[in-house]
Amino acid sequence: MLRDITIGQHFPGNSVVHRMDPRMKLLVTVLYIVVLFAASNPLGLALSIGLLALLYVAAKIPLKLITKSLKPIMPVVLFTAILNLFFITGQGQPLFHWWFLKIYEEGVRYAVLMAVRVLALIAGTSLLTYTTSPIVLTDAIERVLNPLAKLHLPVHELAMMMTIALRFIPTLIEETDKIMNAQKARGAQLDSGTLKQRIQALVPVLIPLFISAFRRADELAMAMECRCYRGGEGRTRLKVLHCGARDWLCLAVCLAAFAAVLSTRWIWQGIAL
Repeated sequence: MLRDITIGQHFPGNSVVHRMDPRMKLLVTVLYIVVLFAASNPLGLALSIGLLALLYVAAKIPLKLITKSLKPIMPVVLFTAILNLFFITGQGQPLFHWWFLKIYEEGVRYAVLMAVRVLALIAGTSLLTYTTSPIVLTDAIERVLNPLAKLHLPVHELAMMMTIALRFIPTLIEETDKIMNAQKARGAQLDSGTLKQRIQALVPVLIPLFISAFRRADELAMAMECRCYRGGEGRTRLKVLHCGARDWLCLAVCLAAFAAVLSTRWIWQGIAL
């Protein structure tokens, strides 16, 4: 299960999405999230997922990788859907009624839409990290947040922390897998027993994991100091970000697609009437 988590990983490539300016990709990702929650009908969600599928095809990311990345979050999605299923009330007779639990048609519809929306949200944001290296992503975040530097906000440090956090997700997952395998080899029962016993069995895993994380953080800080890292002030870049005609064209196409998705709000209202 841990090996299925691909959040924060970068898969090098030479596709149109990979070559797109990272600032544009950040902007498109934020707009996609907004559109995803603004499209509160099945037609809008279907178009949003179709657009995301086209972007994955353009980025040449295999379908197997997408399903593998969504697999670990399925328990959270199902739990959220169940909560919406039982706590969303509606008009008319309930579809199911037992004791104080009632399931309405509106609850079923909202639970399905919310589950699909969360899955599309994870897949959409993962595409950004799949096609953008951590270093380039750091520069893009810093350039986007650069106007906030006039308010004396540590923009470079914030961008660096965000990128380091993304970069170390795969490393910590790999470290957790190694520790769990080592504990199992010593006879630890991590996959059996009651819930209380499983929680207690995680203690020998969490303690070495925290120690390893702190050690890696200390080594990283030492390496940055040895290389005379002093933040973003006076820092030059080997590759300067530049938006070309291709990037603006991709942005225009995405904006047109987002406008089409938003227009489904009025189309769906007409269908419902």
